[in-house]
Amino acid sequence: MTQRISIQEIPAALMTSLGKIGAYLKTCNIDQKLLSLLYYRASQINGCACCLDIHHKESIHYGDTQVRLHGVIAWRESPYYDAKERAALAFTEALTNANQQDIDDTIFDDLTAHFTTEEITELTMAIATVNTWNRLNKTFRTTPGHYKVGQYA
Repeated sequence: MTQRISIQEIPAALMTSLGKIGAYLKTCNIDQKLLSLLYYRASQINGCACCLDIHHKESIHYGDTQVRLHGVIAWRESPYYDAKERAALAFTEALTNANQQDIDDTIFDDLTAHFTTEEITELTMAIATVNTWNRLNKTFRTTPGHYKVGQYA
């Protein structure tokens, strides 16, 4: 697989805009370990090898375990996730698959049991952003395996 476009070739204004969203999400009220797990799950759904590499390393950095990361593809059948994580994972899947799946009242009501309105908007932006990165990296064929935790900080 040959990389088509490097991150350095993306117009600086676009990278700055995405960077500002990323910087906000690093300081939001949602636990970074949870966000990283959600990024990992969205990247699995989208088949983005580069983002899987990044978010696997980030998840481990934030204290997640190999067992939970390997099991997240089958989170509904796995005992490793609490109710809050399950609500966020269901929402992540629904939003990532919004062209095929509605974000129905059950999914949203589960979110409101665990997250504030502000946190739900942050979750929505976080999931939308990782989906954007998945699409950029898949289109550009960004080569996975070189990410070092914190290199984009």
